Amino acid sequence: QVQLVESGGGLVQAGGSLRLSCVASGSIFSINAMDWYRQAPGKQRELVAFITSNGDTAYADSVKGRFTISRDNAKNTVYLQMNSLKPEDTAVYFCRADVSLHYGLGVNSYWGQGTQVTVSS
Repeated sequence: QVQLVESGGGLVQAGGSLRLSCVASGSIFSINAMDWYRQAPGKQRELVAFITSNGDTAYADSVKGRFTISRDNAKNTVYLQMNSLKPEDTAVYFCRADVSLHYGLGVNSYWGQGTQVTVSS
């Protein structure tokens, strides 16, 4: 019913930048919070940043000052601008969204398939 598709990952040198995008499509009535998570090999998935429908944001301490999350509600899209990338940022990045399918219904959580970000030293 709802699909989230990430794009923008790739290989970049330390100090470089990438911009991730995540588009939600399907039978969407509204989207509340949208988040970016990441999972490095052998590690648990961790929250990187989230943004509410009103635009309030929060970040993991490890990315504060380097990453910026934003969204375009008209396009059902969330972005993650990543600057000053470090090798420790290497991970698969996933987007997640709280989506309501119809007026009066609660929200369900949907995940994308992930996009690989690799930062070389």
